[in-house]
Amino acid sequence: MPEWSPARTRLIAAAVSAAVVLGAGAAALRLLDGEARDAAYRAARADANDQAAILAAGLEAELDKFSLVPLVLADDSEVRDVLAAGSPRAPSLDRRFEDLATRTSAAAIYLMDTSGTTLAASNWRLATSFVGSDYSFRPYFRDAMRRGAATQFALGTVSGMPGLYIAQRVEAGGRPVGIVAVKVEFGDLEASWRKAGASVFVSDRDGVVLITSNEAWRFRTTRPTLEAQREPFRDERDFGVVQLSPLKVGTRGQEGAGAGSPLDANQPVDFSGWSLHLLIDPAQQAAAAITRARLYALLALLAAGSIAALALILKRRREARAQLLVEHRTHDLREQLGQANRLAILGQVTAGIGHEINQPVAAVQVFAENGAKLIDQGEVAEARSNFARIVEMVDRIGRITSELRGFARRGNAEPERFPIGRVIDGALLLLRDRVERSGAAIDLPEGELPSLMVLAQPVRLEQVLVNLLQNALDAIEDTIGGAIAISLEAEARFCILRVADNGRGFAGSQDQLFQPFATTKPAGLGLGLVISRDIMRSLGGELSVEPAPGGAVLAMKVPRA
Repeated sequence: MPEWSPARTRLIAAAVSAAVVLGAGAAALRLLDGEARDAAYRAARADANDQAAILAAGLEAELDKFSLVPLVLADDSEVRDVLAAGSPRAPSLDRRFEDLATRTSAAAIYLMDTSGTTLAASNWRLATSFVGSDYSFRPYFRDAMRRGAATQFALGTVSGMPGLYIAQRVEAGGRPVGIVAVKVEFGDLEASWRKAGASVFVSDRDGVVLITSNEAWRFRTTRPTLEAQREPFRDERDFGVVQLSPLKVGTRGQEGAGAGSPLDANQPVDFSGWSLHLLIDPAQQAAAAITRARLYALLALLAAGSIAALALILKRRREARAQLLVEHRTHDLREQLGQANRLAILGQVTAGIGHEINQPVAAVQVFAENGAKLIDQGEVAEARSNFARIVEMVDRIGRITSELRGFARRGNAEPERFPIGRVIDGALLLLRDRVERSGAAIDLPEGELPSLMVLAQPVRLEQVLVNLLQNALDAIEDTIGGAIAISLEAEARFCILRVADNGRGFAGSQDQLFQPFATTKPAGLGLGLVISRDIMRSLGGELSVEPAPGGAVLAMKVPRA
């Protein structure tokens, strides 16, 4: 064996060391790239889920608003008069529908008799007017006549525009006399999605795309295996296609079989089994994360001494700025979710409050008519009594509408001093009709406790209490002798407001009650208690679950004034 010189030995050792370092560096680089890519994908999915939840909550609030329109109109006296007369034209109702459609942004509002013939419509002025058209072939008409209410998403037979039809049966004397329907088009919503650069679509329970930011996706199906079970004739009539094509979405949000699959944030919508899908392409975010990771690695290898200290300072500053941005964004998301929650509650109670308003309105009419007759007969004292009762009825209507307006506005005002009983009275006023329909007994605090002064935002505090009472009413819905108790306790710095029920209690671990999207309700989002606790903490208080031998007890801790 020839002897190697020291110089040659050192050269070989250096070459081997360099090869080992390069191999280790390449392995570390691959590991670094993989970790950065995985982290970017996880962050992108979490962000997409949050955005999808907000979009779904906004869509639900919009659908709740439009669902109230046919419900209220089905109880309208003029609507029933037109159906009773059977007149082929109702100009006065045409103008009312036209004005209501303008104010609610509905595409069309129209009234049909039991044969499906349209008697009045908001688009009566247009060449595409529904007046005189027969819509008895529409599934929503047949289903509403049979079940009382129905919805259907389809192309308009006249306009050719896709939209959601919401129908409500009109009854008189215990028998159906017609159908009032609202058509809702989502062009503005889809345009806002496109303007924001979002790839969003809403599918029905069969996976058919109904509402979308990409027109090419509409009436495609996300479940190709169900094609054989569909009815081609009905699909052609409702959607304009005989066979639904499968939806294939690539990483750029475009249709294409060769592209990679994007991340799909799927959020259920509390309406007819709909689902909202938000598609995002995390590739660019992952590439940026990998680039950042490699840059940090290079800086770590090259930096030493003061450069390392400077890099640490810069990193801490970046983290602080990122944390600040996250906190701002989280605050904005919570505000939007809180408002969506409040609007959803408002939509649930508005139909019942319509009954509360209709009673005094009818009383006002009777007292006014009798007052006029009494004046004609010279009985001024009796007439004055009637007019005093009219003032009382108008004051009652004013209190109800004032409570609705206050509850609907955003609760971002400054905290104020007020008695805790004011929040209890406001929540019970909003839920009065549902409480009466449920037959539940509600125990209220007595004595001086309701006059305790607290420091909070009344609208936000009322939102939390309405949420708790709604949950309690849901819990005792199937309970014989269901009861709810509202109690107050005064502490040195706080007022404790408790809502207790003797319902089915909470299933599973109570630690999961305040976790987002954890719910036992089939149509629930699992955000009510999460939002309520955030509101209480932002007011300097707390929301907690207390032990109970049966049912459930939730406690609101409100700062005293």
